[in-house]
Amino acid sequence: MIATLLFAHGAGADKSSEFMQLTAGLFREHQVDCRLFNFDYMDKAAELGTRRPPDRMPKLTERFVNEIAHIDSTIPLFIGGKSMGGRVASMLVEETDALGGVCFGYPFHPPGKPDKLRTEHLESLGKPLFIAQGDRDPFGKREEVESYCLSSLVNVCFIENGEHSFKTRKSDQNTTEQNMQAAVKSSVEFIKMVVNSKL
Repeated sequence: MIATLLFAHGAGADKSSEFMQLTAGLFREHQVDCRLFNFDYMDKAAELGTRRPPDRMPKLTERFVNEIAHIDSTIPLFIGGKSMGGRVASMLVEETDALGGVCFGYPFHPPGKPDKLRTEHLESLGKPLFIAQGDRDPFGKREEVESYCLSSLVNVCFIENGEHSFKTRKSDQNTTEQNMQAAVKSSVEFIKMVVNSKL
């Protein structure tokens, strides 16, 4: 394996969701050991059979750090996630032994609220971060993201015709599956580049 990627789910779907399982499988095909986990609130929701809102950021980061502690430290580590999970990883990455981060569908702002930005820590980030973003993602469309002043270590790759989970429309030439493959392939290239720079 080239590296381990600890990858967290988004706010509304746990590690068993189709998106998370497909993502992990594609990374493993590219020799990146993608590990998934659930945040506490999601485990509790499954236990009770009800939907629950996400925990607050301190509890989310605490769970993420606990998961990192169980990872084999002899293989290069990256942390990341889908949407909210990616945001948590991006806020933690500098405090961990991870070489960098990988985010799918970063929630730059809540849908319909482009002024409520979640980019402050990304402006001065000191570790490499890769973001695969659908170019029509309501949490941050291409034209919006390109206007942000982000750290030079933040690499954003726009996924053609993709929304928040890289889904395409029936009229688009590319498929959702092709978009998923493109997001993973670009992420793996980023991971290899970072690992090689440390050799």
